[in-house]
Formats: sequence, C-alpha cells, structure tokens
Amino acid sequence: MLLSKKSRPVIEATLPVVGANITEIAGRFYKHMFAAHPELLDGTFNRGNQADGAQQQALAGSVASFATFLIERPDEMPESLLNRISHKHVSLGLAPDQYQIVHDHLMWAIVDVLGDAVTEEVAAAWDEVYWIMADTLINLERGLYSARGVTSKTVWREWEVIHKIQETDNVVTFKVRKVDDRLVRTSLPGQYVTVQMLMPDGIHQPRQYSLTAVDDGEHRQFSVKRVTGEGKPDGEVSNLLHDDVKVGDRLTMSLPYGDVVLDDSGRPVVFASAGVGITPMAGMLSHLANAGSGLPIQLLHADTGESDFALRRQVAADIASLPNAELHVWYENGETSALNADSVHTGYMNFADVDLPEGAMYYLCGPMPFLQAARGSLIDRGIAPTDIQYEVFGPDLWQADFQ
Repeated sequence: MLLSKKSRPVIEATLPVVGANITEIAGRFYKHMFAAHPELLDGTFNRGNQADGAQQQALAGSVASFATFLIERPDEMPESLLNRISHKHVSLGLAPDQYQIVHDHLMWAIVDVLGDAVTEEVAAAWDEVYWIMADTLINLERGLYSARGVTSKTVWREWEVIHKIQETDNVVTFKVRKVDDRLVRTSLPGQYVTVQMLMPDGIHQPRQYSLTAVDDGEHRQFSVKRVTGEGKPDGEVSNLLHDDVKVGDRLTMSLPYGDVVLDDSGRPVVFASAGVGITPMAGMLSHLANAGSGLPIQLLHADTGESDFALRRQVAADIASLPNAELHVWYENGETSALNADSVHTGYMNFADVDLPEGAMYYLCGPMPFLQAARGSLIDRGIAPTDIQYEVFGPDLWQADFQ
C-alpha cells in the first residue's frame, strides 16, 4: 500500500519535525487517551511499561520507522515490525474498533505538540500514514485470530496450575492444564502467552511469558522472573505470581502468539541466550527434543553462575537426548558446571570460543546489551542479519531490523 502522490511530499517535508517530537507526541497521546478511556488500562495496556516510558518510546519508534519506510522503500512493507506488533496485539485481544480510538487521540497529540504547523494538508497526510499502518495491522490480526479459530473476545481461556517449580531464587516455572472441553491448538516453538492477573486495586494487568516446553494442547508451561520494582507497577504481576499463585489456582491466559518461531527449513540451529532469555530457547529446544531432531544444534548460554541458570536441568536433558546437540555456557563468576556441558567459560559470551555450524539460523534472547553485542558480533563474522532472529521482553525499543 503506497502513500498517495499528494501526501508523499508532505510526509517527506514534515517527517523530520514529527520525528524530532514523536516521543513527546506519544507521551501526550497516552495521557489523553487514558483520561478519556480509563478502561483500556484494565486488561489491555501494561501500566508498568507506561510508568517507565517504555510503551511511549516503542510507539514513537514504530510510527517514525513506518513513515520512514513508506518514504524510503515505497514498494515494500516493514514486515518484521508489523508482525511483531500484530502478534502482541492479538495476544492481548485487541479489537479492530480500538484503532479508531488510537487514531483520534494520536492525531490530537500531533496537533497539541506541533500547533499551527499542522495544517489541514499536513493532518490529512499523517492521517493517511496512520491508516495505512492500522489497516495493515487489522488485516494481519484478523488472520492471526482466524488461524486459531478465535476472535478478540475468545482469545482468553482459564487454565489450572498443576505444578509450581522454583527454578532459581528469582525464577518460577508454572505448569498448567486447560479446564474446559474447547479445542486448544498447540503453540509454535518460541511463542508466548499473555497472563492476565487481577491486581489488588481491582485492575487486570497483562504480561507476556514465553512457553518453555512443548505443549500438547492440554498442558502448557511458562516461566516467570521476579521483577524487583520496589513498589513500582513494573514488578506487580511477577511478584503476585511468585508469592500468591499456588497449585490448584486458575489463571486467565491468551492463546499462544509470537513472531519469533523456530525455522522449519532443516538448517542447523544456534540458540544464544543470557539470563532469563533462556525461556524461549528452552521452548524451541523442547520441540526439537520431542521431535527427535538430528539437526546440528548448539545452545549457548551466559549467566552469573550455574545456580542462576533457570531451566538448566530441562535444557541439559534435552541436549543430551539429541544426537547432534551441544551445550556451551559462560559464567561471570567463573564457577564450574555440573551439567555435563561441552564447554564452560568464564566471563561474557564470546562466539570465538566455539565452532559455529555452517549455514545456521540464530536465535537470540536476553538483556538489551547482550542482544546488541551478540547480534553485532555475529554480523561481524559474516552472518546475514536475515539469519538472526531476536526476542525482546516488553516493547521493542531496539528495532534492530531498521538500523
């Protein structure tokens, strides 16, 4: 979908000033929208991301990236950006009519920040940009709902907690089973679910958690790191799950979504993770182990020490069950490993420490500094960016595919 001939020069001329002010525009947009629609904070928006500004930054980056893409690459669509957004939206049960609400308050914010610079012509051009992006997302999301046989209203299900496992001091694994007879399609390896929790103040809050083991449609497994927010909203859900949820309780969860999934082309696989970034890697590795894969597989993981390595026993057992799989670990504290790893290193992950397989697909997950360093190192070694997928927990403030 292309910008009209009338709007294109207007966007080209105004993109620098809108881009320079987009963070302020995004901040005012959210405040204005939530004042008019406080119900959106009940179950749809993560107020932790609102509190620390992450959601505002993500929106600003997405809008600016999309508009730039329309100008610089008019014959293409930023598929990775749109796919990531659409999967997050459907995991939250976003409905098409909510795009009109977003439109009205975003356009208000643009005018509020830029004032008289927003002429009728400028407003019409940015309105066109918004609806190109929104209509594309609506169509993608309609397809994602349809593929799982649900709508925005039926994406949620109740599941019963059947096991709660303390993986490390700050990571807990939940195993759940479905409680009704409705058909539940299995997840794709690497996907996540949204858990919607009722908070003490009566507001529902959603958080996404990676599925950490292969599922059969009847049972699912996900792991949660405790976020120590010291009273701030960004740790409220993880702390509630850690402290209050017990075996026998029921959780409201979305169906699985997520655009970072295991490639099925038969290429070698390299997983590189740090800290709780092991969670989607464990899920993909579990699928490979369940299938009895004969592919060359490497799991590279970095952590403070072995006691901080969540899901270590599960992934070590999966590696041991596969004929061509290897486990390589890096511990900052320099300790040894009891996991029968193929190699153990001190310090931060260094790809030069291992022999990487030819023609592999790479999957990265971990803190942002780790992601940036790992992706940069792989690209320096000649790995094509298209062969590197990365998962970011929370809003994607990096958007590496557009750099």
